[in-house]
Amino acid sequence: MKNKQQSLQKNRKLPIAKNEDVDYSAEMADENDLEAVERANQADTRQQQS
Repeated sequence: MKNKQQSLQKNRKLPIAKNEDVDYSAEMADENDLEAVERANQADTRQQQS
């Protein structure tokens, strides 16, 4: 029974959240952080269009 429950739980679709509670500091952002923000913005735009 546990395996079936675990399998169902893994396949359950999670809600898509646009806003997450994270700490972000533009002052401390490096190149990778800025690139990640840009990719996240692009992903949000694609999600809103579909």
